[in-house]
Amino acid sequence: MAFGSFDNKPGTTPMAEINMVPLIDVMLVLLVIFIVTAPLLTHAVKLELPRAEAHPDQNPNKVDFAIDATGALFWDGVPVDRPEAQQRFAQAARQNPQPEIHLRADKSAAYRFVAETLADASRAGLSKVGFVSLPEQ
Repeated sequence: MAFGSFDNKPGTTPMAEINMVPLIDVMLVLLVIFIVTAPLLTHAVKLELPRAEAHPDQNPNKVDFAIDATGALFWDGVPVDRPEAQQRFAQAARQNPQPEIHLRADKSAAYRFVAETLADASRAGLSKVGFVSLPEQ
């Protein structure tokens, strides 16, 4: 930083350098303010939530549809092929009220079988399709 010079020439030109010290001071003050106020912004509400147990749905108007690892289809535990499953989906869509389809797919089953099943159910007009899974231990 040049505040002056030791030569005998009169300084007729203005100083062309920016003094950084005041800018650094302002930044340090802002940093301290943010460090102090940041913990105040995160407040957690301590709650003790109620506990409840869910019982399996005993709705008689449901269909358990399963897909095993090889892609075999099962309608309420009975093996079916894809055309027969499409016919059963169409029959179920005509019922009033429509049954819920509980889809159980093996985790190693190809997604292709699940996608085909969802497409068949959608084409038949079924709107209540749910995926069944096991809870993590």
